[in-house]
Amino acid sequence: MQNADRPFRGLYQWNGFDAALLVPYFAVMIFLAIYGIHRYTMVYLYYKHKKSYNPEPLSHFEDLPRVTVQLPIYNEQFVIDRLIEAICNMQYPKDKLEIQLLDDSTDETQQVAAAIVERYAALGHPIVYIHRTNRHGFKAGALDEGLKVAIGDLIAIFDADFVPPPDWLMKVVHHFTDPAIGMVQTRWTHLNRDYSLLTQVEAILLDGHFVLEHGARSRSGDFFNFNGTAGMWRRAAITDAGGWQHDTLTEDTDLSYRSQLAGWKFKYLPEVECPAELPIEMTAFKTQQARWAKGLIQTSIKVLPLIFRSDVPRRIKIESVYHLTANLSYPLMVIMTALLIPAMIVRFYQGWFQMLLIDVPLFTASTLSIAVFYVISQRELFPKTWLKTFLYLPILMALGIGLTVTNTKAVMEALFGIKSAFARTPKYSVAKKGETSKAAKKYRKRLLLTPWVELAIGAYFVLAILYTFSNNNFFTAPFLILFVIGYFYTGLMSLLQGRFERWKSGNTNTTDESSPKPFPVGV
Repeated sequence: MQNADRPFRGLYQWNGFDAALLVPYFAVMIFLAIYGIHRYTMVYLYYKHKKSYNPEPLSHFEDLPRVTVQLPIYNEQFVIDRLIEAICNMQYPKDKLEIQLLDDSTDETQQVAAAIVERYAALGHPIVYIHRTNRHGFKAGALDEGLKVAIGDLIAIFDADFVPPPDWLMKVVHHFTDPAIGMVQTRWTHLNRDYSLLTQVEAILLDGHFVLEHGARSRSGDFFNFNGTAGMWRRAAITDAGGWQHDTLTEDTDLSYRSQLAGWKFKYLPEVECPAELPIEMTAFKTQQARWAKGLIQTSIKVLPLIFRSDVPRRIKIESVYHLTANLSYPLMVIMTALLIPAMIVRFYQGWFQMLLIDVPLFTASTLSIAVFYVISQRELFPKTWLKTFLYLPILMALGIGLTVTNTKAVMEALFGIKSAFARTPKYSVAKKGETSKAAKKYRKRLLLTPWVELAIGAYFVLAILYTFSNNNFFTAPFLILFVIGYFYTGLMSLLQGRFERWKSGNTNTTDESSPKPFPVGV
């Protein structure tokens, strides 16, 4: 009877080959699960400290301080007019305000921007045009150059695709009555959230960062970062930290950690919104994500040793590791992808119970945590309509998987010290569904090999699904479908971007799709 209860006993024997496959496979899965558990921790900290947040400033200035608004741009001719109009409409005494347009452009943006600045200056706005003949230090270099001649005690920074509301400065400036505050960050919102499925998912991804990550870190006293735009710095907090440095692609996060290590406090204002434009094409989105992935790893290599040697609390050190190294998950996803089908074959002969006993906890920690994280962020922002987030979850999770190829390349470059130019995200000045832009044709750059690699990996996962069906292993099929959708979606969208517009217009000419200027746009 005992043998009848265990009919497969003796059919499978553990061996060295299986161990060589499964040990690294499960090591990767456990690592990803650890970062998944951290997402649950962010949610816990957010709610634990939610009531401790005080949106009011310590007091109000009787005599407003001088403010310099810096606008770093690079080949942004299609959005520059919108940006300067918004900045010049901001409510602040003109005798206490300076606006610097920091232009590193190499195309017609130079003439366009200079003419716009001249027009607004003639109307009495305190705006100056500063153009560099080289891109030394990229955005960090431009900000540092402007800071040398800035008159403001406080420095507000906006990227070219942002449209701050008129009362933004007045809502933020009074928080600096607290002498310990070195930087105030506000929440990004999205001008073109409803433009496409891609922009909807991008918006949810950013909302998760700005609601839960920033909310949890700032309210619990952990270090968090300036996002490069839509924030205001105390000039002393920049200089005390060693100023803007350009040895990473995320100069904002680098400076943020150095400044907080120098003793400055940061504040996050989620109720103060600053609208911005989301990338409308897959290549532009990949450019942005790869730059952030590489830059954060570069920053981790640079600042984590400083953090470990500092006397900040241990919980801040641990949180800093999670924050700055999270993108290591991308190369580990590549390893998991390579081992997935062999591991499935080996584990099939080990039995269902062992598979479920191990896989369900790991799945709950890693994959389910993503769904919980972003659903809760949308519930916080949109309490009446948050349920529709469930409709976007499959493509959101698939898109994160589809970024693996480009982000792995970026992370590996950072780990091996390979330097690259600051590839800015193209801005198209497109907000409404169905709109097209001349900027997309001018600044678009096609990816050559990467989309084909993504499609090949997608096909690999199709084979994995067929294998699971042949063995009646239906439990893992939905998980594998996410991989197929993710890689096919990113690959096809990269190959086909812009072609739909030409097909609708009847124009098959492809010569105007890339900018003739020799600067990197794609990854």
